[in-house]
Amino acid sequence: MAAAIAAEGLTLEQMIGPKTGHMYEPATRLKLIDRLDELATKGRTSAPKEIRFTTWMLRYNRMYWVEIDGMQKEWERARVNAQIDGRRITVTTSNVSALHLDWVAGLAPAGPGTKLKLDIDGTSLELPAVRSDLSLNVGLVRTGPKWRIGARPAGLNKVHGLQGPIDDAFMDSFMIVRPTGPAFTDALGAWEKAQLAYAISEWQGVFRGEPRVKDDTAITTADIAAHNLVLFGDPSSNAVYKRIAAKLPLQWTSQMVTAGAQTFGADVHVPIMIYPNPLNPKRYVVINSGFTFHDQSNNDLQSPKLPDWAVVNITEPGNRQLPLSVKAQGFFDEQWRLQR
Repeated sequence: MAAAIAAEGLTLEQMIGPKTGHMYEPATRLKLIDRLDELATKGRTSAPKEIRFTTWMLRYNRMYWVEIDGMQKEWERARVNAQIDGRRITVTTSNVSALHLDWVAGLAPAGPGTKLKLDIDGTSLELPAVRSDLSLNVGLVRTGPKWRIGARPAGLNKVHGLQGPIDDAFMDSFMIVRPTGPAFTDALGAWEKAQLAYAISEWQGVFRGEPRVKDDTAITTADIAAHNLVLFGDPSSNAVYKRIAAKLPLQWTSQMVTAGAQTFGADVHVPIMIYPNPLNPKRYVVINSGFTFHDQSNNDLQSPKLPDWAVVNITEPGNRQLPLSVKAQGFFDEQWRLQR
């Protein structure tokens, strides 16, 4: 840890108690309390002049006045280093395609009407004037090596709160949708019902709550607007799935599961995925999955075990951490397309 911090040009502050196990050595504990009191008295700077921000996904995309709106590739390190020096702001980025500089009322680094200069990755721009309430909000978009002021092009993009993976759907309001129709086959129907029951029982057991559950035929426009929909079943057994099946990147018929150039027999294979709901692209739709961590023996294991999509064989066992036999899996790209 000390070496990694040093590589960032920082120093790790350490207080080490001699000859102690998993506990505080009394004298060192007092030093730690004094240091924490000192930091608490100083307080947190509401608008620091220098920011060094790293993230690996758009779910966690903001630090003070820097907000990452788009990444070139999810799950690779994205960085923004930004510094204010008088009326000039210098920003360097990596793996970032769009961002916002956002000072709320009273926190802009200059007076009303001031136009700040920005240098971002070698592109020089003049920002809009600081508002009368000392706020400033400006969007920046990267095209090739150059940056411009503006917003991302319209269309389906991975954005904060709509970037996957599957488990991200359960970070917000969700509704489990129960199939009521006949499945492609009896074996698929039995598997779909078992996965539905398992997802409900896991939520009850791990999070001590009762998930919302509705029949597919009872889903309303209000439900589609308010919740991420977690669909169990196939395009034959689930009426909501049937409505959107043709608009999903993984296709499922009674004969075949298709993921780009890969095909799998539908007699024993099932797609699992998360995707913006074609009926409401501001919300997710999830196919045949609850949250994807299963081993409860250690809190460290409670992390996602599947990416944005997978194809599983329902006749083969998985393992303790993931009780599914995964035959293919991957992330969608930043426009929610299948990657080669």
